[in-house]
Amino acid sequence: MAIDVLIAEDEPSILESLDFILRRAGFSIASVTDGEAALEAIRRERPRLVVLDVMLPKRSGFDVLKHIRADALTRDLPVLILTAKGQSQDRQIAEQLGASSFVTKPYANSDVVGTVRRLLEAG
Repeated sequence: MAIDVLIAEDEPSILESLDFILRRAGFSIASVTDGEAALEAIRRERPRLVVLDVMLPKRSGFDVLKHIRADALTRDLPVLILTAKGQSQDRQIAEQLGASSFVTKPYANSDVVGTVRRLLEAG
């Protein structure tokens, strides 16, 4: 079965929350907990969208985003970046690297689901 959303998040409680709300909204989900695994899963699973935390072990979310945008196969893949509250610099860097959208932690579940829906419909 094709994966709608790949979640790359190393904080277990946030990962569990994202998995739950997106599955409940009807999306098929795969998840990873570091940047290296995110790149491998993107190549292997071909998700329709990636939810990407900035602070990941092994490779940062920014590094993963750079690789996604540099690869012809994944260049147009929608990427939703999760940033910590108050990190406006993270948002600026992510915009420059080609992020599709942002959600700030802590987030409202409806914001995440709505943004994922909007990005998938636009794609």
